[in-house]
Amino acid sequence: AEYMGDIRIAVLSYVSLNMLLLTVCVALWSLLRYLFKCCQRKIFGSSPISVKTVGFFHPYCNSGGGGERVLWCAVKAVQDLDRECRIAIYTGDMEPAEDIIRNAKELFGIAVHADTIDFIRLSKRHFVEADRYPRFTMLGQSLGSIVLCAEALDQLVPHLFIDTMGYAFTFPLARLVGCKVACYVHYPTISTDMLERVAQRREAFNNEIQISQSKALSTSKYWYYVFFAKLYQFVGAFADVIMVNSTWTFNHISSLWRRPVQIVYPPCNVDNLLKLKIDEPRKPWVLSVAQFRPEKDHNRQLESFSLMKQLHPELRDAKLILVGKIRGQDDQQRKDDLVSKAKALNIADDVVFKCSVSEQELRSLLQLSMVGIHTMWNEHFGIGVVELMAAGCIVIAHNSGGPKADIVVDFNGQKTGYLATEVSEYAACMASALTSFDEPESMKLRRRARESTKRFSENQFYEDFKRCIQPVL
Repeated sequence: AEYMGDIRIAVLSYVSLNMLLLTVCVALWSLLRYLFKCCQRKIFGSSPISVKTVGFFHPYCNSGGGGERVLWCAVKAVQDLDRECRIAIYTGDMEPAEDIIRNAKELFGIAVHADTIDFIRLSKRHFVEADRYPRFTMLGQSLGSIVLCAEALDQLVPHLFIDTMGYAFTFPLARLVGCKVACYVHYPTISTDMLERVAQRREAFNNEIQISQSKALSTSKYWYYVFFAKLYQFVGAFADVIMVNSTWTFNHISSLWRRPVQIVYPPCNVDNLLKLKIDEPRKPWVLSVAQFRPEKDHNRQLESFSLMKQLHPELRDAKLILVGKIRGQDDQQRKDDLVSKAKALNIADDVVFKCSVSEQELRSLLQLSMVGIHTMWNEHFGIGVVELMAAGCIVIAHNSGGPKADIVVDFNGQKTGYLATEVSEYAACMASALTSFDEPESMKLRRRARESTKRFSENQFYEDFKRCIQPVL
């Protein structure tokens, strides 16, 4: 009876989600046609744009994260290729243009030619914010991005439309109004790993316990993911140039979109960090640099550090330093919960939280720390891991995603760091890295790791990005 009940649930879920897919496809096509008609008179009634224009769709261009470093390096690369080309940045940030450009210079050290840059202001950015969609978040944000894209293209239609934030559902509309379309994908909106996790009913930050413990809900969510993947595949086909940031992302996007894909590693701040002295004394600090988001799994860091302290009392001077940005109330609550957890694990005196540190203070922490730790499962790339290695820290990263496939890999046939998954593995790696830090083999490992990070420099990004984009520019 239970078996027959499971079959009925699966069949009902399949039928329901087929109907949902059909409804969404019809709605999506109707929305695209409607938005096209709304834009059509303005677009084709105006005089053609005589100057070549490249539009970057990046609604959060002033956020100061790794994605924004990619944006500004991409802008600079386009200007290097064609100094006369106009650059349009579609953004929901309302700060003055000179402030945004100055922030890019101060945060990333990237100087662009402001005289050819225009900011196209978007008032409908709330349509892509996750908080607006407590359920069916991926679908809601994806459809919302179409509305936001329509607002952008209603103001200016570029010759080349480049999405640098992962809004693939904008591609069909951009193509419909006559743009060439390129994209830089940091992370697939949906992946086979997500499907696998739901199918196996494993709890995660994006698979709540009430869903993972329910066969019916898990089955429904699985089929929702399957059909969203089909939609994602459909819109991906509209891109002329597809760039991704890592081998992990390459594998997923290639299997989903079935189009030619090129890996362009993101620009990392390795040139400045390689100037740090590697042979000066350091402190027994384990450094984590990551925003206080659930997927970063800071809990695992606390648990691993606590276990190491229990198993290795000789490491009583070791400290765990958590550096991260507080973006809002949710991040603040997560940080407060971590403080409480550190107290519960009796390691509060050895755990230091630093929020929104300056570039100078972060540089100092990187130079003084012995070990760098990273615990995010299936991190798409891992800029923070690269920067820890470039600064001379011995890195312990999660044995998945970009760190496993691209970063903490053998260099000249020898290891460049540690990979771990379980709390016990992290604890053992931390103890090993701290106790052997001053040994000659550890110094050799650190030098190899630093040398390997040159693959991820800004100059390498410029060359690779220009090579990919030149055929459609």
